[in-house]
Amino acid sequence: MKGLSTTSYAILGLLAIRPWTTYELAKQMEVSLRNFWPRAERRLYEEPAKLVDHGLASVVRERVGSRPRSVYRITPAGRDALRAWLAEPGALPSLEFEALVKVFFAEHGGKEVLVANLRRILDGTRERVARDADWADHYLRTGGQFAERLPVISLVGVLQAELNRTVADWARWALDTVDGWPEDLTEAPPARGALERVRRHAEPEGEEGADERAR
Repeated sequence: MKGLSTTSYAILGLLAIRPWTTYELAKQMEVSLRNFWPRAERRLYEEPAKLVDHGLASVVRERVGSRPRSVYRITPAGRDALRAWLAEPGALPSLEFEALVKVFFAEHGGKEVLVANLRRILDGTRERVARDADWADHYLRTGGQFAERLPVISLVGVLQAELNRTVADWARWALDTVDGWPEDLTEAPPARGALERVRRHAEPEGEEGADERAR
């Protein structure tokens, strides 16, 4: 639908689960989608009103004590629009990773700066891996806030955890590789082994790889 963004539809998807206040929607977006759809909080507060303008959500003004609040609910038209959007092909991932940009230009900062940057990446992703484990433990023990959604949520959770673990493993490999490099990074040895590793990713997987994915 013209004028709506992916963020609009993400909020519409949350409204399909239950009614929310604007504040609750912003917080739920942060909790549920921040790792793969981060957006400025200001924009999140603007989106529900846009959905109302399109007839995809309704709003009820309430008061809690002396404080006003707006509660948004999805409309039948909103459910139809969400269903239609879900049926459309979605864009494939694009990586936004500032620390990796700094790795890309590392020869202009020197080995010490590169190592420090890689260590920050490793430490940060280790923290994310730990949070992923805490998330999984929480859902295993409690079923989570929306237990009926756990099969779908777990699909996304596994990918997030795999990505975080992959970045952590890459950072360890990069630190080990850079450790043997000279201070002047322009004199580092050619990385033929690394390039061959990248090329091997395009090779067809055998039955063993397919079986592993199936598990």
